[in-house]
Amino acid sequence: MQITQTVSEDLRRQFTVIIPASELDAKVTKRLEEMKPKMNLKGFRPGKAPVSYLKKQFGKSVMGEVVEQAVNEGSQKAITDNQLKPALQPKVEPVGDVQQVVDGKADLQFTVTVDLMPEFETTDVSKLTVERLTSEVTDADLDEALDRLAKQSRSFAARPEGEAAEKDDIVQIDFVGSVDGVEFEGGKGEDFNLTLGSGQFIPGFEDQLIGAKAGESREVKVTFPAEYQASDLAGKDAVFAVTVKEIKTPEEAKIDDELAKKMGLDNLTTLKDRVRDQVKGDFTAASRLHLKRRILDALDTAYAFPLPPAMVQAEFESIWAQVEAELKREGKTAADEGKTEEELKAEYHAIAERRVRLGLVLGKLGEQNGISITGDEVNRAIMTRARQFPGQEQQVFQFYANNPQAQAEIRAPLFEDKVVDFIAELAQVTDKPVDRETLFKDPDDLPESIKNA
Repeated sequence: MQITQTVSEDLRRQFTVIIPASELDAKVTKRLEEMKPKMNLKGFRPGKAPVSYLKKQFGKSVMGEVVEQAVNEGSQKAITDNQLKPALQPKVEPVGDVQQVVDGKADLQFTVTVDLMPEFETTDVSKLTVERLTSEVTDADLDEALDRLAKQSRSFAARPEGEAAEKDDIVQIDFVGSVDGVEFEGGKGEDFNLTLGSGQFIPGFEDQLIGAKAGESREVKVTFPAEYQASDLAGKDAVFAVTVKEIKTPEEAKIDDELAKKMGLDNLTTLKDRVRDQVKGDFTAASRLHLKRRILDALDTAYAFPLPPAMVQAEFESIWAQVEAELKREGKTAADEGKTEEELKAEYHAIAERRVRLGLVLGKLGEQNGISITGDEVNRAIMTRARQFPGQEQQVFQFYANNPQAQAEIRAPLFEDKVVDFIAELAQVTDKPVDRETLFKDPDDLPESIKNA
């Protein structure tokens, strides 16, 4: 076996590996010798068929196995002999006609391209300075949460005959939708319970049923949003033939001991304590989201080192596939985003670089500090995911049990959160009080005065 390095770049090495045909033939002969005692061939006593005969009968299939093994061994030897730390699985490409190799008429020659893990020193995370957005839970926040809970828990009673539907009523309807007089898939329903004002249907649909009475039929005219998920309907005018079959009106939403008992609690005081804890938990989660983003931003600013090209490319391709799918779903192009496709790709390529850089930094920080994810933590996360699919929990568990890649997708964010929490404990974190609206904004939508503080 001859291994020659042909490319030496910052984080990329390439080798040409040549294995003589005579060496491959010797491996085939050895393999056939090993198989010979187990063979029972017509015309020969068990285990007595000559190797020359076996080679004619099985030589090509065995050579295929030998070539595959030789490629794996040659790739691994190139990495081991040069003490390389691959960032990804090496890329192996054949040189020349592989069939000639299998036929025993040519040497096996292939290239091995290896992207390397970058070498970099980690910074002292205790010197990171980041800001954490915070907001106090007020009595108004508690009252709003209780009111929302009361409305969700209230009962509904049939409206007296002849009374018209109002906002917050539930109307049971049959409907058939059409565009240009032609019914469309998914536009038909029977005995559907729709809460008026919930925003569950297309904008304008529910408003046109306010004032309707039980037994009444109405023609509801709407326009599908331009970004509607079904691209064949996006932006189109539609007409729904709607029959109102029943109207139910909500009873008064009372915040009292009876509400608490509906929730399985003893009294209103206990319910208020539970709701306050839940609201505090929501505020804490929102605060943590902003803190995590700022820690990641600080790490991204603190590090600058070459990135494995193949790793960045793989991340970009994953992101870009999602972007293209989203644009297609919404019936848009890059131009609708006010950019050329090249500009949009450059933007997402930068995001891919950031993700790879942060992934490497967090991975090294986690390794240095003994941070890992246990099997129990992964199982709990899978259980949480399974609960999102009632009745299909077993299938979800089975999917993850048989799919290592899916398990890795569960493990990665758990590890990231664990390392970020570790950094948060050591970094210099200062609290910045903000109002509730700001706290619950997406980090990208914050005012510049707060985002860049």
